Amino acid sequence: MNLPGLAHPTPPGADPRPAALRVLLALAVVFIMLATTGWTAVHRPEAGTPLRAAALAAWAAARIDGRPVPAADAPAAAVARFFGALDGAQRARLADGYPLVVGNLDGAPAATRYRANRRGLEQAVRVEEARSHDVALTPADRAVAVRRAHRFESLAAPGRQILTFDPTGGGRVAEVFGDLDEARRVSVIVPGVDTDALTFERTQRRFTAPVGMAESLYEAQGAAAPGSRTAVIAWAGYTAPTGVGMDAATGHMAFDGAVRLKSLTAALPGVSSVALFCHSYGSVVCGVAAHELPGRVTDVVVAGSPGMRTQNVAGLRTSARVWATRDEGDWIADVPHLEVGGLGHGADPVSPEFGARLLSSATAKNHTGYFAPGTDSVDNFAKIGTGAFGSVVCATGDDVCRDGISGAERH
Repeated sequence: MNLPGLAHPTPPGADPRPAALRVLLALAVVFIMLATTGWTAVHRPEAGTPLRAAALAAWAAARIDGRPVPAADAPAAAVARFFGALDGAQRARLADGYPLVVGNLDGAPAATRYRANRRGLEQAVRVEEARSHDVALTPADRAVAVRRAHRFESLAAPGRQILTFDPTGGGRVAEVFGDLDEARRVSVIVPGVDTDALTFERTQRRFTAPVGMAESLYEAQGAAAPGSRTAVIAWAGYTAPTGVGMDAATGHMAFDGAVRLKSLTAALPGVSSVALFCHSYGSVVCGVAAHELPGRVTDVVVAGSPGMRTQNVAGLRTSARVWATRDEGDWIADVPHLEVGGLGHGADPVSPEFGARLLSSATAKNHTGYFAPGTDSVDNFAKIGTGAFGSVVCATGDDVCRDGISGAERH
């Protein structure tokens, strides 16, 4: 970020110390916050056996009725063409035989991925159950294995539509609510720090976890536009930072997440439009991805954002509408909105200078309350997700956040 006083050369004879002092003060605030919330960069340890690695090795040599399969990192369009030429039985054989690859192939049919991920989850449950009884592991590691086994068993329950599952490390998961193939509008929730397979859903504080967020948004969309064909994806498909430490203060995890987010949005079936709902560090991911998102992404909504690694909406280089909201009690407002030496994520998206469309979140509570049922924020999210832009409530109490949206776009 170009801090005030540093955007232009210092005039001749002017004292440069005020600008330098402002930089030092901002950096001091960042360092103090990191020191008091966990300075060290924490990385999740690898958990379980390398199931995914073994699956990738087997897939590399796989064939179906004499035909080689596409590479695991093949473009989604190539994957879609390959699966489009298979019959149902062939797809099922690949899903059952190579679940931890097929379940993560962008471009493969959604139903095939759901089937594959159910098989992959069942495999992972068996691995974690074995680890939970392994006396060579520490008691803490055995306890984590028990928790992971329970989580994976829950995700494998009949009727759940798991679009992504990779048990490596903390785990990556995505779940679909609604009919992805028939949806005209798809909403994707991009969560922030401390998101992994174990925190993907919660019984307590349900609406602070991706599954609860997605369920709440999907129900609100049904209320906002009954009968509308929508789907919501709870997407924990990237490795998020653990805690508010150095990983959260830098963008390196966001760059990896952006690659995965671009692949997801480009590979969704049909011609549905897509809205991204990016919370906290998830807004950093969305900001990094913005300039390469496909044109079907029509809206990017950020809530409780520490920044999008740019100075303003123009810097995102996207044709999508950019919306922002922040509750009055959200502690993220106290995080310095700057970027110096790789630390920080740039300007404040709710500042007037940033240029986002400002949404009301008047009844949300704190940093994790934006998706709670009945809040202004989730109601606004539902209206954007269903295209009901004409009834969005602006933070300023007027119509300014709806300016420039044509009547055709409001339906």
